[in-house]
Amino acid sequence: MKQVIQSVCCLVILLLPAAATVCAQTAPLSLETCQELARQNYPLVKQHALIARSRDYAVQHISKGYLPQVSVSGQASYQSEVTQIPIQLPGVNIPVLSKDQYKLYGELTQTIFDGGVIRQQKEAQSAAAMMEEQQLEVECYRIEEQVNQLFFGILLVDEQLRQHALLRDDIRLGLGKAQAAVANGTAFRSSADVLQAELLKAGQRTTELQAARKAYLGMLGLFINRELGAQTVLLRPPAPSPAPEIKRPELQLYDYRSSNLDVQGKLLTARNLPKLNFFLQGGYGRPALNMLSNDFETYYVGGLRLHIPISGLYTLRKDRAMLDISREQIAVQRENFLFHTSITLTQQDAEIARLHELLASDDEIISLRGRVKTTAAAQLEHGVINASDYLREVNAEDNARQSKILHEIQLLMAQYNRQVTTGK
Repeated sequence: MKQVIQSVCCLVILLLPAAATVCAQTAPLSLETCQELARQNYPLVKQHALIARSRDYAVQHISKGYLPQVSVSGQASYQSEVTQIPIQLPGVNIPVLSKDQYKLYGELTQTIFDGGVIRQQKEAQSAAAMMEEQQLEVECYRIEEQVNQLFFGILLVDEQLRQHALLRDDIRLGLGKAQAAVANGTAFRSSADVLQAELLKAGQRTTELQAARKAYLGMLGLFINRELGAQTVLLRPPAPSPAPEIKRPELQLYDYRSSNLDVQGKLLTARNLPKLNFFLQGGYGRPALNMLSNDFETYYVGGLRLHIPISGLYTLRKDRAMLDISREQIAVQRENFLFHTSITLTQQDAEIARLHELLASDDEIISLRGRVKTTAAAQLEHGVINASDYLREVNAEDNARQSKILHEIQLLMAQYNRQVTTGK
C-alpha cells in the first residue's frame, strides 16, 4: 500500500508541470492583455531604444563643444616677392627673407561665451527625439483598432457557435419527433430526411465558423506573439465608459512640434549673439613672428577672440517669419485632425444609439419566435405541420438570436472603437 501511495505521488509530481502548461495555454485572454502584448511585440517598438541611443549620442557630441578645441595646420609656400627694407646702411647686413616659407602650428580654442548655442542645440536634439518618440507612439496606437477587429471577430464567432449548438439541438428534437411519427406511420419518410439534411447543413456551418475562428486566432496570435489554439478562451470585456474629451497621441505630437519650433527660435537668437573665445596658438616655421628673421623658429600667441555675426541679422527676420508660418501650419493640422475626429465620433455615437435601439427589441422578438417554435414542435409531433414548416420557425428563432448576438458584439466593438477614436 505504501509503495502504491509513493507511485501516485511521483506521478502527480511529474504531471504538475504539464498541467501548469495546459493551464497557462488555456488561461482566458482579455482585450487589454491582447492590446498590451500587441504593442510590446510590434516591430516598430524596437525603434524606441534606437531613438534614445541616437539622442544620447547626439547630446554627448554637442556637449563636447564646451571642451577645448584643438587643431593642427601646416603650410608650405613659395612667393614671387618678399618684404625688403629699401635702404642700405654701411656695416649693416640686412637679411633678405627666403621666398620659400614653411609653417606648422597648432591652435587651442576654449569657448567662454557662445550665446547659448550649445545649450539650445542640445534642447533642439531632445525636442527632435521627443517628436520621433511621439510619432512612433502614433504608429503603435493604430494597431489597437486592428486588435479590436480580430478580438471581437472571435467573440462573434464564439457566440455564433453557441447559437448553432442550440440550433442543432432544436433540429435534433424535431428529427426525433419526425422519426417517431414515421415509425408510427403518421408521417412520410421525407419529413425526417428534410430535418436530417438541415442537421447536416448546420454541421457544415459549424465547421465554417470553426475554420474562421482558427484563422482569426492565428492572426491575433501573430500580433501578440503567442500560439493560440482552439482551446483559447477570450473574455468579453465590459462596456467602456465614454471619454469626455479627445486625448489622442496625435495631439501630443502637435504640441511637441510646436515646442520644437520654440527651440528653433531660441537657437536663431543664440546664433546671432556675440561669441567670445580664448585661443592659444603655437608653431614652428620660417619666418616665425619675427618677419626679419630667416631662420626656423618656434613661436606662440594667445589671447581673446570676439566674433559678432552681423551677416546673420540679414536673414533673422525672414527666418522668424518662416517659423511663424510653420506654427500656423501645425495649428491648422491640429484643427483639421480634431474636425475629422469629431465627425468620426458623431458617426460612432449614432451607430451606438442605433444598436441600443435594436437590442431593446431583440429580446422581445426572440421570446415571440421561441413561443412560435415551441408551438410548431408540438404541431410537428401531432402531424399538424410538416418538417419544412417546423424548420421555418426554427430558423426564424435562430435568425432572431443571431441578430441579437451580432448587435451585442457590434455594440461592444463600436464602443471600443469610439474609445480608440477619443484616446485613453
